[in-house]
Amino acid sequence: MSKPMVAIVGRPNVGKSTLFNALAGEQISIVKDTPGVTRDRIFADITWLDKSFTMVDTGGIEPESDDLILSRMREQAEIAIATADVIIFLVDVRQGLVDADFRVADMLRRSRKPIVLVVNKVDNFDKFMPDVYEFYNLGLGDPIPVSGASRLGLGDMLDEVLSHCREEDLMEEEDDRPKIAIIGKPNSGKSSIINKMLGEERVIVSNIAGTTRDAIDTVVSKNGKEYVFIDTAGLRRKSKIKEEIERYSIIRTVAAVERCDVAMLVIDAEEGVTEQDAKIAGIAHERGKGVIIAVNKWDLIEKDDKTIYKFTNKVRETLAYMPYAELIFISAKTGQRFPKIFDLIDTVVENCTLRIQTGVLNEILAEAVAMKQPPSDKGKRLRLYYITQVSVKPPTFVVFINDKKLMHFSYTRYIENQIRQTFGFRGTPIRIIARERKEK
Repeated sequence: MSKPMVAIVGRPNVGKSTLFNALAGEQISIVKDTPGVTRDRIFADITWLDKSFTMVDTGGIEPESDDLILSRMREQAEIAIATADVIIFLVDVRQGLVDADFRVADMLRRSRKPIVLVVNKVDNFDKFMPDVYEFYNLGLGDPIPVSGASRLGLGDMLDEVLSHCREEDLMEEEDDRPKIAIIGKPNSGKSSIINKMLGEERVIVSNIAGTTRDAIDTVVSKNGKEYVFIDTAGLRRKSKIKEEIERYSIIRTVAAVERCDVAMLVIDAEEGVTEQDAKIAGIAHERGKGVIIAVNKWDLIEKDDKTIYKFTNKVRETLAYMPYAELIFISAKTGQRFPKIFDLIDTVVENCTLRIQTGVLNEILAEAVAMKQPPSDKGKRLRLYYITQVSVKPPTFVVFINDKKLMHFSYTRYIENQIRQTFGFRGTPIRIIARERKEK
């Protein structure tokens, strides 16, 4: 199920980042009383009354500014608007209704997206409500008064936002076909991979980095089974950005990864694995998706008997946080190892949905504890009582213990490794959640 996307849009300095942080529950966006501080879009997954959505914080819109940064932020916000399911249009009760608000309202109306008009900085409803009514002049319906800083009125606002997310969108029909998001830097050959699979030029391919700007769904049939591939805009390091739209294409990668079962990270063999590849892969890792690392253009590399070994080590070193990821060396040009890609996808999808019986899990836990004694602190030792699997995609386990403070990260990793040694779980992250249970 793909979560709805909600973008917070408005002029600079109306309090978008403060509201975003209040909803996200932590300081994610930089907050500073200077217009234009938020230049990059920031994301947070937010749950309200058992419904989840992805919130996007955007830079402020100056509709007719010649300032380079402000005009780029406008482009950024326009992409957020195009991708969002619902738009929160934030205005400032203290600044009052200004001409720029009318111009932003016109821009939002043209998007034909549902718009929730929110008046921020209403710290005292009795005092500011007469000023809130002024915003009816925008013609966008009832203005909702909130205070991001004081966290007032947020429930009413979220109720209104979710009323625009259709129930059938939140509860999509189950589509059993595996969904694979093709992610990676520009020009690594993502579109070429899909074209090779299709055997036809379905996706526009060009040597100009950043040709693919939208996420495109393509259905590929193999061995009587259908796979849905989601091609995404390439991501590149900020210092390399020539065309500003590319900076903001990350929103599409996040949206595509949100919808997929497996993320296939495409690495350019000639460039080698980079820190930017690690950041892109991190989007899939954080969202608990299965991961396949496809090193493309392998036909262009001069090889000896140690080439694959060296490249593998470099990939594993740079992407050390995801040792579970499957690795394959391919060529979109020659089709080298393409049949194996589908075998890997099937394996990873199967592992993402694998369930282990509780009895078997507890046998593994008992053996693990016997082989390596749990850590202790100030004479108190960690005790592990019981483990059970609570969900899939990704496989998630809850282990009941006596004291969370004693459950060190390294011991959690050790338990994970013992589970992997027995069941593999190749290609999928595993989540282990520690829960305290008082000793009797």
